[in-house]
Amino acid sequence: MGGTEHLTVHREGATLVLTLNRPEAKNALSLPMLVGLHDGWRAADEDDTVRSVVLTGAGGTFCAGMDLKALAGDGMAAGHYRQRLRDDPDLHWKAMLRHHRPRKPVIAAVEGHCVAGGTEILQGTDIRVAGESAVFGLFEVARGLFPIGGSTVRLPRQIPRTHALEMLLTGRPYPAPEAARIGLIGHVVPDGGALAKALEIAERINACGPLAVEAVKASVYETAGLSEADGLAAELARGWPVFDTADAKEGARAFAEKRPPVFRRA
Repeated sequence: MGGTEHLTVHREGATLVLTLNRPEAKNALSLPMLVGLHDGWRAADEDDTVRSVVLTGAGGTFCAGMDLKALAGDGMAAGHYRQRLRDDPDLHWKAMLRHHRPRKPVIAAVEGHCVAGGTEILQGTDIRVAGESAVFGLFEVARGLFPIGGSTVRLPRQIPRTHALEMLLTGRPYPAPEAARIGLIGHVVPDGGALAKALEIAERINACGPLAVEAVKASVYETAGLSEADGLAAELARGWPVFDTADAKEGARAFAEKRPPVFRRA
């Protein structure tokens, strides 16, 4: 099912699970990991049997950000993956969901550290679940760096500006309960339970009409920067075609017949 030595891919029904798999380095981003993520997002977009994606990390950690040791040297070169980056200089940004938005819903299942580049990838996900001991934060300024994965643009649009600026300018850690309080994540569960909760949410999404789900997600993001009037007009343009689909008719029939709908992406 694809993947690399630092990114594993498997299916749970209609959900594609991407697992950052470099636990010995707290799943710090490497070139093999970025290539695996890029290919995983593309696979989810291209496979109509995939209805949702869960992103998680192996070994009780989500992602500790970029591998600074590799960044300082030439460890990021990672052998045969080098050519992939030459062929597509934006590959790493797409992998981190800076320049790419998957059309399927993406659910983050976070345990342990989700900091720096981990928190930047998190902002590209749609629904976020974390274990109660998870830690978030953008530490770049504390290291004299800039969070260039999109955080100065996206974070103030996702949480109140005062919280976004505090996170960006202090470089301090945020425990999961505080991250939930400011709106960065949606669910806090007992440690070790993030993946199960994410898969539970994914199953609920998977039971819905896939064309409707994808249209709703697209509408939320494409109207975010519009005026209310323009946003409502764009919503109609996205939404009305859904009512003409066979899936919409099947949903109404199933409701009337008191049975689960059978959606066919038609």
